[in-house]
Amino acid sequence: MTRPAIDVDTTLAQMAEGLRPHLERTPLMIGIRTGGVWVADRLHRLLGLAEPLGTLDISFYRDDFTRIGMNPQVRASNLPVDIEDRHIILVDDVLHTGRTIRAALNEIFDYGRPASVTLAVLIERDGRELPIEAQVVGGHLKLTRRQHVKLTGPEKLELKIQEGNS
Repeated sequence: MTRPAIDVDTTLAQMAEGLRPHLERTPLMIGIRTGGVWVADRLHRLLGLAEPLGTLDISFYRDDFTRIGMNPQVRASNLPVDIEDRHIILVDDVLHTGRTIRAALNEIFDYGRPASVTLAVLIERDGRELPIEAQVVGGHLKLTRRQHVKLTGPEKLELKIQEGNS
């Protein structure tokens, strides 16, 4: 396992600056479990958002649910306020194929129809399978198909690259 040359704390501070223009619309921030919640929690604090942080567990919304089965650590999603006609900042740790974001959007729309969704990700890597693009990106990594990015935390956030099956 190797560490990418990305300082997570510096990257989060840069992402918070990139999100500041969106604060005029009083957004609700939502993190995707697990790494996205860790990133969202840090951004939420850096931006001083007043409303509580929302969390999503997209396990039931995955398009590969029937193939991979249930995640043994499924947790309830928590959207602390009504999202109808709200501006949402959706946060995840890694944007790769786009399938996790698609699942998160499906779940969000089950709760209501937001006015807008801004996607913020700590790391964007190549390999997109769906036309999904983040508006705020901490960093970009070019990896092989066998490499995967893992965010460890939640106390000290650290990125690691793992070798695995393609």
